[in-house]
Amino acid sequence: MVKLAKDFRSFADLAAAYERDRDYRIVRMPRPGSDVAIVAPHGGSIEARTSDIARDMAGQEFNLYLFEGLLKAGNFAALHLSSHLLDEPSCLDLLRACRSVISVHGCGHAGEIVLMGGRDVALRESIGARLHAFGVTCEAAPAGLDAADPMNVCNRGRGGTGVQLEVSLELRRSPRRSLLVRAVREALLAAPV
Repeated sequence: MVKLAKDFRSFADLAAAYERDRDYRIVRMPRPGSDVAIVAPHGGSIEARTSDIARDMAGQEFNLYLFEGLLKAGNFAALHLSSHLLDEPSCLDLLRACRSVISVHGCGHAGEIVLMGGRDVALRESIGARLHAFGVTCEAAPAGLDAADPMNVCNRGRGGTGVQLEVSLELRRSPRRSLLVRAVREALLAAPV
């Protein structure tokens, strides 16, 4: 019987139903001296291309955490653990030391758009201003995608705030996604320490 992510209440529930390195993979790349983490909690085949975008954002400077679906089909239904339930221990351990957390997600909105949420208003506005300057459409995420919950993975850093980026499939597939990567990296590098 197939287990569905909507029925899970924690990462432990998911891990009891699916096998690591067969059904899903965890990539954790700490960068010594970095207090920024880039997270793709629904990477691999769960939300297409979010892992690639997160890797590009992290570069060699920022911590990286990916949870990636590896199933042949049905990754979203089986492995899409809601962001406020993602309590995988190595992820939380990485985030505890970070002042800033950016999570990269996929959304089903039409066109090339980024919906922005999370509790770090200043960083969100800094990224948004850069996106607008680059000609990339962005707007505030609606309720349900706004990552306002303190338990949302983007808000699990040491300051309790972060930014969630919901990226449309059209933008995830476009070469213009490099502008999103550039906007995030510039905002993070310009942020006060």
